[in-house]
Amino acid sequence: MHDEPTPLGCDPADLAWVESTVKQAGTSFAAGMRILPPMRRYGMYAIYAFCRVVDDIADGLAPLAERTQALEEWHKKIAHLYQDRLETPHEPLERVLLAAIPFFALQQADFDAIIDGMLMDTASPIVAPDEKTLDLYCDRVAAAVGRLSVRIFGECSDEGNKVAYHLGRALQLTNILRDLPEDAARGRLYLPSDLLDRFNVPHDPVKALTAPGLQEVTKIIAARAQDHFTTAFATMKLCRPRTMLPARIMGASYETVLKNLRKRGWGPDVLRQLPESSTVGKVYALACSYLP
Repeated sequence: MHDEPTPLGCDPADLAWVESTVKQAGTSFAAGMRILPPMRRYGMYAIYAFCRVVDDIADGLAPLAERTQALEEWHKKIAHLYQDRLETPHEPLERVLLAAIPFFALQQADFDAIIDGMLMDTASPIVAPDEKTLDLYCDRVAAAVGRLSVRIFGECSDEGNKVAYHLGRALQLTNILRDLPEDAARGRLYLPSDLLDRFNVPHDPVKALTAPGLQEVTKIIAARAQDHFTTAFATMKLCRPRTMLPARIMGASYETVLKNLRKRGWGPDVLRQLPESSTVGKVYALACSYLP
């Protein structure tokens, strides 16, 4: 029994579990979460913890069949949270999600999309997808997270969903550009096949890293990511300013990464160097996000 009310009415131990998952991950999104009031903050912790759990399954070392089954089980767990709300789940993450889903009117389709995105990575490594597949992947693993997030921030408008659409793609394309060597080590290459072919870059993930045409491919993807950042920040101005502050902080942090990647380039000699990042740069990017 607890004398004081807790965020989302959850057991403090369950709240501590989702919070610790965020802290252990060391995510750059933590700053955007910390500024939220407790109810919304723990809602975001639960979303991030859910993403962390299913991502760890997809990237795990278990046999393919086991990883696929574990992700399909999460489809069932999410369905159960929506269909049978009277039965208390056994796991802390599910209990916090059970409280957050009705409170923030979170959509089941978005949770399912995230799981399906992980299944795209699990079924077989994604290598040189076509443009449609790449965009679907970005929508599932990033924009769907954004659609859940903007609702927790308090923005349920069409403009909020548009922010999720563009910011999600901006973040995921930045991830792809940053993680090329790491993905290649896992047999993955998320750059689209038509661009690879245009600049004579092989579809082999490792060979692509040293191909002369890689620079041109990455420049085009970086320009796309920047366009998405620009549209996302412009759309945020049509939303309530307070609800978009966490998204601005997250977006500005990642836009700084993108700008530093573009400055560094994607040559074989620098490809494995992490882009420089600083608090000053992130603050500057946040300030610029408010400009016309």
